[in-house]
Amino acid sequence: MKVHFFTRLAIILLGLAVTGCQQSPPSAAGGPPQPPPAQVSVVTLVQQPVTLTTDLPGRTSPYRIADVRPQVNGVLQKRMFVEGEDVQAGQQLYQIDPAPYQAAYDSAQAMLAHANAEMASAKALLDRYKALGSSNAVSKQDYDNASAAELQAQADIESGQAAVEAAHINLVYTKVLSPITGRTGISVTEGALVTANQTTPLVTVQQLDPIYVDIPQSMALLLRLRRELASGQIKTTGENQAQVTLTLEDGSGYEQSGQLQFAETTVDQSTGSVTMRAIFPNPQRLLLPGMFVTALLQEGVSENAILVPQQGVTHNAQGEPTALVVTPDDKVELRVIKTNRAIRDQWLVTDGLHAGDRVIVDGLQRAHPGATVVPTEVTSTTTAQQP
Repeated sequence: MKVHFFTRLAIILLGLAVTGCQQSPPSAAGGPPQPPPAQVSVVTLVQQPVTLTTDLPGRTSPYRIADVRPQVNGVLQKRMFVEGEDVQAGQQLYQIDPAPYQAAYDSAQAMLAHANAEMASAKALLDRYKALGSSNAVSKQDYDNASAAELQAQADIESGQAAVEAAHINLVYTKVLSPITGRTGISVTEGALVTANQTTPLVTVQQLDPIYVDIPQSMALLLRLRRELASGQIKTTGENQAQVTLTLEDGSGYEQSGQLQFAETTVDQSTGSVTMRAIFPNPQRLLLPGMFVTALLQEGVSENAILVPQQGVTHNAQGEPTALVVTPDDKVELRVIKTNRAIRDQWLVTDGLHAGDRVIVDGLQRAHPGATVVPTEVTSTTTAQQP
């Protein structure tokens, strides 16, 4: 009985082995089954008109700025304005105690009057000696002395006139005037002791209408903008000037347009960068010095532009921008592209992609060149128009 049992078991095992050998392999290579095609999201590219602008971040600075300092020593008696208000050129801002300068002026005038009296006396004496000289009634020595006295009196008059003028100037300087029209800042108070030409200003006056926007940029950008300005691609408002608009820090637009002045460009010799200057009207004083703003320079309209969402563009080992495109037979193809600039969350592509191409924007990690994918069309919510 045992012999029959083991014989039957051997026959069963042999049959299972033969059956296993006759089964077909899972794949031609003997590996695991192939996974299904990856699901990806694509955007179909279209040609569209795009307004091209250049964003120029900058900072506002006053059109004019004047640090008001005293030109004579003394004590401030009055401050004749309110901090933060606008003042006019020539408006009196402070009154320095004029008493010592008034006294010096009065003294200089008295000395000048005395010199004039001395001059009249010396001239009368000289005229009398001249009349007596023909009859030898006066000695030559007396005549020479009278002539010298007249010359000395004349010199005293000229010195007295200069002293009167200097005293008058110092007296005028006790009234501290605004050199420009503008807005005042923080000021010293009455009772402060001030000195002539001190380093600390009494107040700073800034002209805010119009106002400058200083824009630091690379030299390459400046050269490109100059070429576009010369070719007429950029709208001009005058020689070496281009029209620009302004965006404030909160994202709102500034109502007044300005001019980018290419002639007022300075180069930093240490870095090679340049600072361009734009000028904007500021009648409402909405723009204040030190604000960060963005100047938008319109460069024209590209009628047949190709825009690609930025999430669909990567870079290869050489740093070149690339995109994965789904071909008509749903194969993945790698394209090396050229981009011109970013427009919101899209790239403006100048080479490598065409209208009708389906660019993968989601599922890039599941797709590789040559693989078959299942594309799903999505609609980009971005717009081609820059703000």
